[in-house]
Amino acid sequence: MYQRIAPDVRLGKNTRIFAFVNLYGCTIGDETKIGAFVEIQKNAHIGARCKVSSHTFICEGVTIEDDCFVGHHVCFINDRFPRATSGDGALQTEADWQVVTTRVCQGRRSDRAR
Repeated sequence: MYQRIAPDVRLGKNTRIFAFVNLYGCTIGDETKIGAFVEIQKNAHIGARCKVSSHTFICEGVTIEDDCFVGHHVCFINDRFPRATSGDGALQTEADWQVVTTRVCQGRRSDRAR
């Protein structure tokens, strides 16, 4: 079914995962639905009874609490000033920046403009 689910992913009961997903190092709560073409990175946490729509990117440092809806093509970020290279011109590594966390509180929608 074209899913890449790493062995370190923790899946809750009755979780539904559609095709073309890439999950690694994350936690997915009970009865949550993960749509097609979704990537969820390490240290991201998705609560119970959530719906993550297709073409969504959830990076390290994101917590989505229970009963949340994440709309189509939502892209979270975890760096306030993203750059490809460090001060000396070398490609950045994880050592060159700190994760900025994001929390979507229980029962909220991430697809609505504020």
